[in-house]
Amino acid sequence: MWITNEERGHYYGQIDQRNSKRVQVVNQPGACLNCHAAEAPLLIAKMGWEALNRTPYNDLKDQVHLGSSCADCHDPRTMELRITRPALKNALEERGVDLSKATRQEMRTYVCAQCHVEYYFLGEDKVLTFPWSQGLTIDDIEAHYDGYGFKDWTHKETQAPLIKIQHPEFELWSTGLHAKSGVACADCHMPYVRDGAVKVSDHWVRSPLTNLNKACQTCHRQDEEALRERVISIQNRTAELLRRSEEALIAAIDAIKAAQEVGATESELAEARRLYRRASMRWDFIFSENSTGFHSPQEAARVLAAAIDYARQAQLLAERVRVAREAR
Repeated sequence: MWITNEERGHYYGQIDQRNSKRVQVVNQPGACLNCHAAEAPLLIAKMGWEALNRTPYNDLKDQVHLGSSCADCHDPRTMELRITRPALKNALEERGVDLSKATRQEMRTYVCAQCHVEYYFLGEDKVLTFPWSQGLTIDDIEAHYDGYGFKDWTHKETQAPLIKIQHPEFELWSTGLHAKSGVACADCHMPYVRDGAVKVSDHWVRSPLTNLNKACQTCHRQDEEALRERVISIQNRTAELLRRSEEALIAAIDAIKAAQEVGATESELAEARRLYRRASMRWDFIFSENSTGFHSPQEAARVLAAAIDYARQAQLLAERVRVAREAR
């Protein structure tokens, strides 16, 4: 059965958000509009950056009607690529990146990085922020969050303070071979096509697998089936590591719960919870990233190997605490 909002394009970003339980049941902050509404820059100009972020979404929803639009990425007067969202500007400035010196090829990725990233809402103003102060890897992002004890939620069963990773496509891509070779997001997801005598980027933003000839064979000279098999092989192996990570995480949860049930104290379980947090963050970094490992296969495997390791360490520590408690 076809689900109407499954794998729909950027145009539907605001329509689908408006109809989601995330805003119908929970009154989210206006910060969510930054990536889901084309009117966000107008509201920022009118209200101010901090005010937009902290104002409840439902107080603003009648002023937004469009998902991503041309003007989100293009200057309407010149059609040059541009950045319209302050969160990316702020994060890149903190990283020492001068956007005024960015090449057009770099901009063909930066316009995507306005939204396809990990983020959180900072402080009482709920300011949309990218956790890049230490770097772009999950280890760097973890260091950013740990620097001031940030958590998104507390796990109900283990009482561990956890982070909900969003969709870090830009961060994972940044560690991969394509990024290091100067390949931009648009090269694969918006490949050049011919419209009469004019060469233009295909603005049907989609998986390269739907157009291997234009998206991949410009650089890779294998036949389409070989390329497809390569992508699917990477994604299947990543999926297998994700399942193994989940098994390890569940084992850690069960071990921590069992230790709690026999009276283990906060101090006795602190390290097991810390390791479980580290494991969960790494699993979620790959799980929530939308390429199933393809944007950076080796990094995805490294991160999931660490997730399994940390989860099993958490399990063993919790089991030792339980055994020691039961022996008293």
